Amino acid sequence: MATQKMRDRIIEATMSLLAENGWNAVSLEAIAQKAGVSLAQLRDTYDGRIAILADLARRTDKTVLNAIDEAMEGEAARERLFDVLFSRFEALEDYRPALRRLTGAVLRDPLLALELNRIVTGSMGWMLSAAGIDHTGPGGLVRIQGLAVVWGQVMRVWLDDEEPGHARTMAELDKRLRQAERSIIRLERLRNLFPGLRGRTQGGKTDAPADAEA
Repeated sequence: MATQKMRDRIIEATMSLLAENGWNAVSLEAIAQKAGVSLAQLRDTYDGRIAILADLARRTDKTVLNAIDEAMEGEAARERLFDVLFSRFEALEDYRPALRRLTGAVLRDPLLALELNRIVTGSMGWMLSAAGIDHTGPGGLVRIQGLAVVWGQVMRVWLDDEEPGHARTMAELDKRLRQAERSIIRLERLRNLFPGLRGRTQGGKTDAPADAEA
């Protein structure tokens, strides 16, 4: 069984090669060599390159979840979510060059985009939970995917934000979350006008989530 140290070495090797050469040039052989493991060990640890990226996302999720600021509990849902998402950007800071190359590859490869969307939506569900925002039922899936879109929009700014403290990123994150908040409010109003829609979007529930405006 692979140790966490081995997993970390493989992740670091993958992201280093990605930053240097781009996604399409990162082979499993090169990852194994840079990480100091055999191909058999790499195969025993991960199913492939996408699985390595998924593990990086999972590791980042844990970093954010372990750093939840309990003082934010009394804040508005949008403020809690801002804090969680910005913490995620901070956790990924060392990988900006690699993620910049990966973003470029996504624009040229729809299948890669679908795989990464699956990874990102999984992480966004945890980020909503970290912010104390309900995302259960079919309506929750819409909320998760919507947050994934926000994450992608803000990431494009973050990747090129060289300002101290990432002021541009913070401003973009605040703007996008406010836009999402208004969209959710409009959706809630529609559901109140059409009870049948309420049932379909919340799996039959009749009460809106406490933090629906988030």
